[in-house]
Amino acid sequence: MSYAVAALEVSDPIHDISPISAIPTPLVSSYNDRIRPLLDAVDRLRNLKVMKEGIQVPTIVVVGDQSSGKSSVLESLAGISLPRGQGICTRVPLVMRLQHHYDDEPQLFLEYMGKTVETDEENVSDAINLATQEIAGNVKGIANSPITLVVKKNGVPDLTMVDLPGITRVPVHGQPENIYEQIRDMIMEYITPEESIILNVLSATVDFTTCESIMMSQSVDKTGQRTLAVVTKADRAPDGLLEKVTNDDVSIGLGYVCVRNRIGDETYEEARLEEAKLFETHILLSKIDKSIVGIPVLAQRLVQIQANIISKCLPNIVKQINDKLTVNVAELSKLPRHLSSVPEAMAVFMHVMGLVKESLNKILIRGEYDGAEFKDDAMHGTARLAEMLNKTSDKLHSVGMPQEKPSDFLMEEIRVLEESKGIGLPNFLPRSAFMTILQRKINQISEIPVDFMADAWTYIEEVAVSVTRRHCDNYPLLLSCTKRAANTLIAKLKDESFKRVEEIVEMEKSADYTCFPEYMLAWNQMMSLQTEFMSIVEKRPDPYLGSSIDIEGLGKVDVAHVRDYKHVAQQAYDLKVRMTAYWKIVLRRLVDANALHLLFSVRNLVNELLEAEIVKEVMGPSGDGIKRLLDESPSIATKREKLNKSIGLLKESKDVLPKIMDQISAYE
Repeated sequence: MSYAVAALEVSDPIHDISPISAIPTPLVSSYNDRIRPLLDAVDRLRNLKVMKEGIQVPTIVVVGDQSSGKSSVLESLAGISLPRGQGICTRVPLVMRLQHHYDDEPQLFLEYMGKTVETDEENVSDAINLATQEIAGNVKGIANSPITLVVKKNGVPDLTMVDLPGITRVPVHGQPENIYEQIRDMIMEYITPEESIILNVLSATVDFTTCESIMMSQSVDKTGQRTLAVVTKADRAPDGLLEKVTNDDVSIGLGYVCVRNRIGDETYEEARLEEAKLFETHILLSKIDKSIVGIPVLAQRLVQIQANIISKCLPNIVKQINDKLTVNVAELSKLPRHLSSVPEAMAVFMHVMGLVKESLNKILIRGEYDGAEFKDDAMHGTARLAEMLNKTSDKLHSVGMPQEKPSDFLMEEIRVLEESKGIGLPNFLPRSAFMTILQRKINQISEIPVDFMADAWTYIEEVAVSVTRRHCDNYPLLLSCTKRAANTLIAKLKDESFKRVEEIVEMEKSADYTCFPEYMLAWNQMMSLQTEFMSIVEKRPDPYLGSSIDIEGLGKVDVAHVRDYKHVAQQAYDLKVRMTAYWKIVLRRLVDANALHLLFSVRNLVNELLEAEIVKEVMGPSGDGIKRLLDESPSIATKREKLNKSIGLLKESKDVLPKIMDQISAYE
């Protein structure tokens, strides 16, 4: 059994209503003392604006087409006059808090925009108009900023309702062209939550199935289980009203209540007498069951429904508040500590620098990568640098050792030897010929190591900036300093690497030397076939054997075209073999030298240079730059303030509920 049902069970809430002839009596008497604590708790949550935290509170939302009689119904329940006139009278949500008051002197006041304005029954309509103008302006537009009207009066039911602007499709003079869309959006915002009870005010003079308010409520409450319809102007269209509320063509799950509007200068007591008389004596209206007619019945039904929805929702509200509070406290604890002194700033600075250094060590030096710290595979630094180096090596070999056409075999060597001839012994290989070919080949690949360094340092810079952003993002000044220091330092190291690569390339061009035994081994293997090669060159081609020879290191080559250059063929072969054996070592040396230089530079960057550069950048010329780290980023400051406000609101909301839950439990 729900709390409210347990708390509010009486003999028969509807039929306990005092006879209308016994006026003046409260519209609802047996519920008020027990309903009030429930309603006070919900109203307190609403005043605290707990809805801003995504926690909906039970609300009776009053909707209806323009001129449906909405204001008359609310006036009858509250016993006061509301603003009237042409067009939209309700231009902002009006939260009506009705409270039975034992004192004969009513108390009325408005709450809006953080202030409270006292009023009375005679002036309440004007006070609402003034408050509306202050919120929505003097024109006829609407605004979604509520006014709360508190009515403490003897005899009114304990209810809280939200009255929304009447639905109109055609804008009148002074209204925005999209007035319908504005009203629709406001209504949908209030009636969509499952915690909302929809009080749909329908005029008996219209076809219910064509009412705009019915279409809106059906869109969010298809079964009608949280929709109650109040049919106004029953005296104006009695024909067929019984069939309308009996057949229920529009699925009103909580049922109908038919009422008669107050007419002219009737007092509320006189209107209730006339209403009772109408439904008792009218030839058609008297046939409608008395349990669904009259303002007193409407008041009783609303109180019942309100009590049930509150009791149903309160336990979940308590849970939502606790859950939201837990999440916000945890989120606040994750924010960086607010720095209030230079020692605190220094401690944070040293801690952040330690984190930056450790992350860069993992990524760029140790190659530790488990995806926990950085989920992007691009941050697996050693693997990415190895990929770049392997691609560079492949490119060097593909460019530096191209496939020759059969007809081009030895032709470059022969041309160089022809240009290097001098007066001297014919069987000496000119060193100038070797160096000429060597320099040509190095020139062809000289940009490849430079491109590798450019790509590698660009990647390292991206990693460094990403790491500093991760660890310094909560400290905007430190982040800007570290990024600037990283960019400056890496630009300097990149230039040094370019110079180093250019130096290595120039060294390879200027001298031919190696101590690698592989050179002599490869040269000897290829030279062992020189005799066979020359024999093929010097003899006429055998039509059966052909003029090709397979030389290890050079592959299968055709020598027919070399016969025209027999005088230099032997030297050309020697030159080719020497260059082939030596070139492999040159390429390997270029790759190794680039790799070693990069690894050495990265290690210096991570372990020494970056930290020193950041310290210099942060401290500034005067050495007092650490004080500037005390400035918190606007986003963090805003988030901290928002979380603190939210936690304060949720704690206050949480304090509201235990007492009321205890009071409700006492009625079980």
